[in-house]
Amino acid sequence: MTGNQMGALLMIGSMAGFTINDTLVKMVGGEMALSQILTLRGVVATLLIYLLARRLGSLRWNLAKGDWGLVAARCVAELLSTYLFLTALMVTPLANLTAILQGLPLTITLGAALFFGEPVGWRRMSAILVGFCGILLIVRPGVDGFGSGTLYALGAVIAITARDLLTRRMSSEVPSMVVTLLASLTVLVFGLVASTQVTWQPVTVNSLAIVTGAAVFIFVGYLCSVMTMRVGDVAFVSPFRYTGLLWALLLGWLVFGDWPDPLTLLGAAIVVATGLFTLYRERQVSES
Repeated sequence: MTGNQMGALLMIGSMAGFTINDTLVKMVGGEMALSQILTLRGVVATLLIYLLARRLGSLRWNLAKGDWGLVAARCVAELLSTYLFLTALMVTPLANLTAILQGLPLTITLGAALFFGEPVGWRRMSAILVGFCGILLIVRPGVDGFGSGTLYALGAVIAITARDLLTRRMSSEVPSMVVTLLASLTVLVFGLVASTQVTWQPVTVNSLAIVTGAAVFIFVGYLCSVMTMRVGDVAFVSPFRYTGLLWALLLGWLVFGDWPDPLTLLGAAIVVATGLFTLYRERQVSES
């Protein structure tokens, strides 16, 4: 198996890990508050990420002052994206929410052009505009306005875009696992503080098993994503991120009985197609 083939499989595994985590969190969302879930999941996930970072020898803290500022800002963006995404997840079908998030390559490309002055030609800009039309087909704002779940989902897209743009600005000296560990720790601390303001629900064996499973699968997602960057060409493996939508469609149907309507599926197809075209054009530009 070539490095790119292994990278593609790891990227598919990463998307599966993250989507299964989302499914498990949604399953237990009706039994306990979000802050309680973040706390329980965060303890296990942070411990596993720390052990992995130690194993990889990635715990290096002598970062430049500018990098520390970027890491801190990224942790805030990670916290916002986690809270907004999981809040949307509780009231939005998994596949619909995942479909909205497929627009991230478009928003990141647009954000890099607006804030960092990165060149974006008319082809990619056209793809971004068409992709946003696809997102409108998914969310379909009517006379009653957006639902709360849609607003949280769009807020999560903005927060994740900011997170990834901040990551782009970090120097290559910043270990990925340090960033991941600090982000997970930030979410855990937030969960702990917020959980003091709610009444903790009794944790049954079943709910504890589900939350622990969510922590394990989000760790699997992180592990596979880190390994992907080590064995595969980024330009080759990046399109396999879109397999997350397939996992969400499958799990949403099997676990919750949800299946998107034709307009949502059409919008998702448009978003994925324009995202793939954007990745293709970025690869062409970088090679030239």
